[in-house]
Amino acid sequence: MTTSLPKTSSTTSSTTASAPETPPATASATASAGRRRRRPHTPLNPRPSIPLTVVTGLVLVYTLLPLAWLLVNATKDQNGLLDSFGLWFAEDTHLWDNITRTLTYDDGVFVRWLLNTLLYVAAGAGGATVLAVLGGYALATYEFPGRRAVFAVVLGAVAVPGTALAVPTFLMFSNMGLTNTPWAVIIPSLISPFGLYLMWVFAAEAVPTELLEAARIDGAGELRTFFTIALPLLMPGTVTVLLFSMVATWNNYFLPLIMIKDPDWYPLTLGLNAWNAQAQTAGGEAVFDLIITGSLLTIVPIVAVFLLLQRFWQSGLAAGSVKE
Repeated sequence: MTTSLPKTSSTTSSTTASAPETPPATASATASAGRRRRRPHTPLNPRPSIPLTVVTGLVLVYTLLPLAWLLVNATKDQNGLLDSFGLWFAEDTHLWDNITRTLTYDDGVFVRWLLNTLLYVAAGAGGATVLAVLGGYALATYEFPGRRAVFAVVLGAVAVPGTALAVPTFLMFSNMGLTNTPWAVIIPSLISPFGLYLMWVFAAEAVPTELLEAARIDGAGELRTFFTIALPLLMPGTVTVLLFSMVATWNNYFLPLIMIKDPDWYPLTLGLNAWNAQAQTAGGEAVFDLIITGSLLTIVPIVAVFLLLQRFWQSGLAAGSVKE
């Protein structure tokens, strides 16, 4: 008689083979920990500094606090400036009324001062930028006798404060009969030693000599080489010099103060100061609300220009243009 034995071992082995292998829990934990692992601190990824963050925050507050005060108080009338807290709004908002009164007060003299300032900036700062770009490119590109002496003169001019030249400049323009005219503000603004030095250094690094030589070999003249090759590469430095010159001319107070006596040729800085001194004269009208609103309107064009020209601040325009 034959007896059949149960196939226990084969059934067990097949069951064991068909069962899926479950990964251990530690493997998933290790993988997630690896994903969350921080990158090592390098010069490009520095370690956060709490003291530096606190100092930067304090500087930010110090910078934005006057702007916030100006914006808040520009919404108040004359009584609201004296009766309310300086860093908070009053019950009634008079921003639009203040702007309208500022533009129409005293037959719209504020608009005249604004146009004068735009004239000084366009002619003075624009001309200073053009001269700085041309001079800096020439000094960085061409070799000529006395180049080191010119460099020393430019550095010396940068070190001389503008107030030290105020009296000689006034005497010189007075002898020429140019005081109390726009030329007394425009001509001194054309000279920017710092802008010339900045463009000199920038042109020496941003414009490769190989590009200029290649253009000359291809038959391009000096003017075509400058406008088609060098000027696009100099655009970041040009915009920087232009903004520096614009801000300096826009905020210029001392030079127009000694050169101009006619209120019709006042820039905004002298005009707002005249409104401020008006309250201290006998029978003068206090217009502090117009002074604050005018100050707010004064900074709007500068902020707009910064935002419009920000896209030109790019670096590395010549990267990859020369094969070494």
